[in-house]
Amino acid sequence: MAKAGAQPHPSDLARRYAAVRGTTEALAAPLSPEDQTVQSMPDVSPTKWHRGHTSWFFETFLLQPELDGYDVFHPAFAYIFNSYYETVGARHPRPERGFISRPGVAEVADYRAHVDEAMDRLMAGPLGNEPAALVELGIHHEQQHQELLLMDIKHVLSRNPLQPAYAATPTVRAEEPGKPGWIEHPGGVVEVGHDGRGFGFDNEFPHHRVLLTPFCLADRPVTCGEWLAFMDDGGYQRPELWLSDGWAMVNNQGWEAPLYWFRDDPLAWPGGHGTGGPEQWQVFTLSGRHEMDPAEPVCHLSYYEADAFAHWVGARLPTESEWEVLATVVPPAGNLLDPGVLHPRASTDAAFYGDVWEWTSSSYCPYPGFRTAPGAVGEYNGKFMVNQYVLRGGCCVTPADHVRATYRNFFPASARWAFSGVRLARDL
Repeated sequence: MAKAGAQPHPSDLARRYAAVRGTTEALAAPLSPEDQTVQSMPDVSPTKWHRGHTSWFFETFLLQPELDGYDVFHPAFAYIFNSYYETVGARHPRPERGFISRPGVAEVADYRAHVDEAMDRLMAGPLGNEPAALVELGIHHEQQHQELLLMDIKHVLSRNPLQPAYAATPTVRAEEPGKPGWIEHPGGVVEVGHDGRGFGFDNEFPHHRVLLTPFCLADRPVTCGEWLAFMDDGGYQRPELWLSDGWAMVNNQGWEAPLYWFRDDPLAWPGGHGTGGPEQWQVFTLSGRHEMDPAEPVCHLSYYEADAFAHWVGARLPTESEWEVLATVVPPAGNLLDPGVLHPRASTDAAFYGDVWEWTSSSYCPYPGFRTAPGAVGEYNGKFMVNQYVLRGGCCVTPADHVRATYRNFFPASARWAFSGVRLARDL
């Protein structure tokens, strides 16, 4: 569930709703109906499912209970597009979303239009505080799925032997940023968590105090060039660097590089015309396959890989509280969702936001005093607070007005398909 301070004016809420819904459609527009139906692994959802699910959210939690005379678009959609809300009803198995050839893309578009028209009517009338808070939650929920849509279609396209581009965006290579600087903090008792001003997800609350020992964080994420040095030093072959479960993943999955890194072998992929030697690495991006740029932040790493790298350099991963207290005082910078970029880029600024989500060493668990909200929306975050780690800061496919210093993303330690990278920490 969401928590917030003063609710936006209804007209502002309606404009924001329309803008976010339009962004989702714009992100799906480059994709064919066939692209939008594929599910390349159990964690990936088809594009059309994301478009349908976000509409189902508004239909289920707002239109049915709040709009008199609302006609449900299709009774079976409650089963097809429910994600994990067990208290709402039965749902189609997540790993089998790619089996659903119907409804097709056109019918999903009709569903979205049906929901949008009804939401316009709902927001045109008097809107109480609780429905307004649900609209705001639904908007941020859809922004989460915009990021997921791009994460997921990247994986889908990478599995296609043609390795097609989602969109033609320019490749920008940067100069090596040099060694990272370090931002120091004296430690002590600090306040973290959402303070109640503006929107926040329930897992960002309550505001509370933590005790930190003196520490410092790198002023930028780890780069591809630095990761290549780790690989060249046998990083994926040295068990002493890895957590036990991580070493098992390396061996069971055959990891030897980040996800979407490939050798520059013209025979290994259709249309390959690499310019480097046999050891040159290529990276698959949303704009197709390119030579790895040593200056850009390394991306698509699991927690296990991030932790192993930190051990290799004699550092560690930051806690989420350490990350948050410095992010609140460093000016926001970095590359967030821009349809003309869609890939991490090197920056000379001390960026704490954008480019790559940054793994922390903090387990995803409730803050002291956290309480799950009653009803179905209480299933939004609390039920996942186990066996996962927190990431902070947003990435190159995160909407700019969606991320904030207190935002807690979370994934299992083995997850690699998110735009996830590394920022190092050290004790002082």
